[in-house]
Amino acid sequence: MLMKAIVWTKYGPPDVLQLREVEKPVPKDNEVLIRVKAATVTAGDCELRRFDITIMLWLLVRIMVGIRKPRIKILGQEMAGEIESVGKNVTQFKKGDPVFAAAVMRLGAYAEYACLPGKYPIEIKPANMSYEEAATIPTGGLNALHFLRKGNIQSGQKVLIYGAGGSIGTFDVQLARYFGAEVTAVDSKDKLEMLLSIGADHVIDYTQEDFTKNGETYDIVFDVVGKSSFLRGIKSLKETGFYLVANP
Repeated sequence: MLMKAIVWTKYGPPDVLQLREVEKPVPKDNEVLIRVKAATVTAGDCELRRFDITIMLWLLVRIMVGIRKPRIKILGQEMAGEIESVGKNVTQFKKGDPVFAAAVMRLGAYAEYACLPGKYPIEIKPANMSYEEAATIPTGGLNALHFLRKGNIQSGQKVLIYGAGGSIGTFDVQLARYFGAEVTAVDSKDKLEMLLSIGADHVIDYTQEDFTKNGETYDIVFDVVGKSSFLRGIKSLKETGFYLVANP
């Protein structure tokens, strides 16, 4: 049986992606088959598609994904949809379950159906979220929560998020406010209004102001994009503060 998918034919610009009919996957004993209702296009998908990978990881990722051309034919790191069928060894899901999931380096979300191991990050979709909303959680949401927990975030703390307007950063702003922190969001001018609308207490346009020179200190400085000065950034920390980097 065939399905439609966006197939990745070679490394390069967006036109290397083509809509084609391919074989519908069949779940193995330890896998689930998800009927994809929503998927995202992450920065990571785009970097992988054009193979804009840091030199430290270039060879490793090239071996994993394909030396001359992509061995993995369908991109897409995160998805939401319904369980279509389950392998005989999968007991935590059943046909019809609404789920959202991270495909990790298996990828495959740019298709009508995707198979994932049952042990992958797959969760039941909350009833009050749409599939489109749930599909945005696995990469940005989980990374944001992971790092804020590493920083031991507490109510009443001051948190600065550098690169706050992206997929991880926007979750960070909302989660930090949920935990009761005072949030300063740093990004470009065109994102500042949006960041205020999702809960940032203060915003800084990084093209006009260097947060390390304003005299403020923070309990957590979280550089989501890995582009601020580490040596200057740690000087903006309180004595017991945490400096977090999501993209070293």
